[in-house]
Amino acid sequence: MKSPKVVTSAAAAAVALSLGLSACGGSDDSGDGGGSAKFDAGSTAVVNASDKKGGVLKYAQPDDFDSLDPANMYYAYALNFSRVYSRGLMTYASKPGTAGAEIVPDLAEAKGVVGEGGKTVTYTLKQGVKYEDGSQIKAADVKYAVARTFDRGVLRNGPSYFTQLLDADGYKGPFKDKNLDNFKGVDTPDERTVVFKLKKPFSEFDQVVGFAGQTNPLPQAKDKGERYGLHPFSSGPYKFEGDYQPKKGGVLVRNEHWDQATDPNRKQLPDRIEIQSALKAEEIDNRLISGSVHVDLPGSGVQAAARQQILTQPKLKDSADNPLAGFHWYLPINTEVIPNVECRKAIVWATDRSALFRAYGGEVGGEPATSIQPPTVAGREKGTDFYTKADANYTGDPAKAKEALAACGQPNGFSTKMVFRSDRPKEKLAAEAMKQALERVGIKIELAGYPSGTYTNEQFGSPAWTKKEKVGLGTYGWAPDWSTGYGYLQPITDQDAIVDTGNSNTSVLKDAEVNKKWDEVVSIQDPAARAKIYNEIDQRVREQAAIIPNVYAKSLLFRPSTLANVYLHAGFGMYNYATLGVTG
Repeated sequence: MKSPKVVTSAAAAAVALSLGLSACGGSDDSGDGGGSAKFDAGSTAVVNASDKKGGVLKYAQPDDFDSLDPANMYYAYALNFSRVYSRGLMTYASKPGTAGAEIVPDLAEAKGVVGEGGKTVTYTLKQGVKYEDGSQIKAADVKYAVARTFDRGVLRNGPSYFTQLLDADGYKGPFKDKNLDNFKGVDTPDERTVVFKLKKPFSEFDQVVGFAGQTNPLPQAKDKGERYGLHPFSSGPYKFEGDYQPKKGGVLVRNEHWDQATDPNRKQLPDRIEIQSALKAEEIDNRLISGSVHVDLPGSGVQAAARQQILTQPKLKDSADNPLAGFHWYLPINTEVIPNVECRKAIVWATDRSALFRAYGGEVGGEPATSIQPPTVAGREKGTDFYTKADANYTGDPAKAKEALAACGQPNGFSTKMVFRSDRPKEKLAAEAMKQALERVGIKIELAGYPSGTYTNEQFGSPAWTKKEKVGLGTYGWAPDWSTGYGYLQPITDQDAIVDTGNSNTSVLKDAEVNKKWDEVVSIQDPAARAKIYNEIDQRVREQAAIIPNVYAKSLLFRPSTLANVYLHAGFGMYNYATLGVTG
């Protein structure tokens, strides 16, 4: 689509000031309509609380979703947005503050009932829940939704927990075998009962079921395979009006068969929801400030120019939030492409931590990281920073880097490639900072940018591609799938989590000690004992220089005054998209 004329920074500021853009509504403490909201009010409370119906809610993004198929997505903002049109057995609670990290029943009447010594988990569907065509949601539809996640050739992006945890080894998915009776990982004894059959007990199974959209029901007859993401079949408050157009956008309208009485975690306020895709990040910032766009979909915060505007103009600043979002922007080093640990250590020693900190916005952009797990993860320990200092002014240690190069047999350095998401300016700056820092010690870096929509499946998320292209490192970010060490670390460090596409273990780490700990921890019932092992895994991965801790993200998010029910959602690390409305 053609991009409308970009508002210049100065013009955007003038428009914002003339409109007096400070979000009205809740007070700093309660969000109950007691006065004008202030800076960072939305990090802990509801801003501009309203149940007003009507209007058009407008989202924008710089590239595109990894998918709109709820079973085939892994970007946090896609998972967040999918709740607008799709429901699962469990979901995150729609509450501000830490309460938003709780997994609660959605289509299910209650949390899972554990049986057979922990090897089965059973959910019962609520009565009267329907799809957009008025047909009943059935247990068999949930089973089919889970079954289809076993085919990574069709569904390339989503998490791989079910293939690891369910007792269904050898099953290849319903696209290869249409007889659902051959999928033994889930039983459906009646239309409302879903029984998951596990290989071994797993104490965090409710969290697996709730954080993603892989239990969001789908009748087998409605599935269109890879094309399903262009027009998902709605079980939520909104449905798609026509097909979604990749790199262009789409429209959602009310689903008249959604019932608020069965769904306390969503609202159905706007008449329409419009998505604009493939706009420049800076253009989105300008539209946010002018009020012509309500939400930046990726939820990772504004860019440098808008950040300067907002922080230096009090009225704009009062319409912004700066939460510690739960993301960690880190740098994976590919252990397959750079197998020698001393060569990887050389990269870490040479890294200019100060330049990376500035690339992500300095103090308003985050906090220097030490552990891989961010502070928002339950039981996380700060950890020992083995090769760098937890100090934003640390510029690296070239002498130590050269010692490591000599130890790995490359005293004059070596060459590798670094990738980043080309539509994310902060990642481009980070990649350029790494190139400059590493070339000080003879490590030559070729930079290559790729769009967000394909980065995590076709490029950095494809082990075969990174090996072929000799990609040694890249920019990456991760928020916990749920707020434990398993929910954060397992997908990015366990060898069992490595998949051909949509791979999140972008270090391609295959460490025997780490793998053994992941195999053992699932049978431990005590959360504190599990957390101890999670921290040991965190340390081991850093010792092996497979991940460079970088910045625990703080996003500078802007909320136009016409956006209602705005608050940071702890489960997604951005505003809660399931409850937003517009007031003007």
